[in-house]
Amino acid sequence: MKCLKKVIMVAEVESESEVNSLKRVFGLPTLVIYGVGDILGAGIYAVIGKIAGLSGTLVWASFLIAMIVAAFTALSYAELGSRFPQSGGVACFVHRAFHTDWLSILVGWLMFCTCLVSMATLSKAFAGYLNAFLPAIPAWSIILALFGALAFVNFRGIKESSALNIFCTSVEVLGLVIVIVVGSLFLFGGGSVASDFAASPNQQAIGWTAVVQGAALAFYAFIGFEDIVNVAEEVKNPERNVPRAIIFALAIAGTIYIIISWLAIQVISPSELAASNAPLLDVVRQAQPNFPQVIFSIIALFAVMNTALLNFVTASRLLFGMSREGLLPAWLGKLHSRRATPYRTLIVILPIAIFLALSGTLQFLAGTTATLILAMFCLVNLSLLVIKRREPLINGFQVPIWIPAIALLFDLILVAFASSESHILALVFTGIGMLLILVRNAATKKRLSNS
Repeated sequence: MKCLKKVIMVAEVESESEVNSLKRVFGLPTLVIYGVGDILGAGIYAVIGKIAGLSGTLVWASFLIAMIVAAFTALSYAELGSRFPQSGGVACFVHRAFHTDWLSILVGWLMFCTCLVSMATLSKAFAGYLNAFLPAIPAWSIILALFGALAFVNFRGIKESSALNIFCTSVEVLGLVIVIVVGSLFLFGGGSVASDFAASPNQQAIGWTAVVQGAALAFYAFIGFEDIVNVAEEVKNPERNVPRAIIFALAIAGTIYIIISWLAIQVISPSELAASNAPLLDVVRQAQPNFPQVIFSIIALFAVMNTALLNFVTASRLLFGMSREGLLPAWLGKLHSRRATPYRTLIVILPIAIFLALSGTLQFLAGTTATLILAMFCLVNLSLLVIKRREPLINGFQVPIWIPAIALLFDLILVAFASSESHILALVFTGIGMLLILVRNAATKKRLSNS
């Protein structure tokens, strides 16, 4: 299930463990299912319309390019996951390559920022789908109510978060199946707007620049495959199964995305899709007018809420961890006496996430999230290049050295095609992270000099 293991692992960190290692419970089939569930979700519910606004009828090509770029980085993750089958992900790989604490800390900080911006993105999508059948409710009040509910669940604890996660994951997959089924029935019934749109005199040719810009945004929907390495310690035969699961999961999720994006522009025009605040709902509405719209809206709401909840839980634990490491005030590293949750982190997370949600557009926020993730993927590929030169691998999964090199190049290209606003916000977050690291280092030196 989507990031369920990540949530469970956080729970293990919060309590004293009586064993020295995690139990290996994942075989290849269950690991692939976990990975597919981790990738699929709110991303396509939120951004498919904005991608159509960039790449028009070639929205499917934007998803294809994003999948190819993700695939090269996924191969780098596959070798790193085979080399180092342990929890830790990007921070672990970067530390193995460069043996530099500040860079590993910066990666953790950027992961925290990614969660915040993604939460803001999803709250905008949540408001759009809710307004589709309750238009009288102001979007800002929906956003505030959503964050309040998520904060309550997060405060209550991991058990409640995990239960909601399981339910929402099942619901969001059902929603994607519904889109594919009703879209296919629409086409088999002889309906399609694609030919009418192509024949329109107002139709402008879509260049590859626009398609790649769409791919930079579509990358937001592929976030999740990298989490497979975070459960490597719980996988049977991880050197073999982790690489295969990453590749299979990405291929399955990417195929579903391409099918849905192609079907969507057969049902409604790209301009209508781009203007919609609830794009997949409009696809279902146009394809099968008799399908209960409220049902699909509720499905979409659960899908978006699920990923937002995951980001909230992850952000709070990252902030908690950074506090325990001395990067942030120790006050944030205190757990609630009864719930054993890092409740004080909510005081930091909520204002920032709400500010981002109320001040930014969905496309800008999703683009920033993708830019931050791509920046971290650049570090992953660079880490593999360094490690391969220093530590040739004899056994286990390995890729030619040109794979991480091309992956690094592709990641940099997509970053370059992201909006300038996304670049600015990503640089602001990076600058804040560097400032925190400098303050931490100065405090550490002062403490050592006084001791």
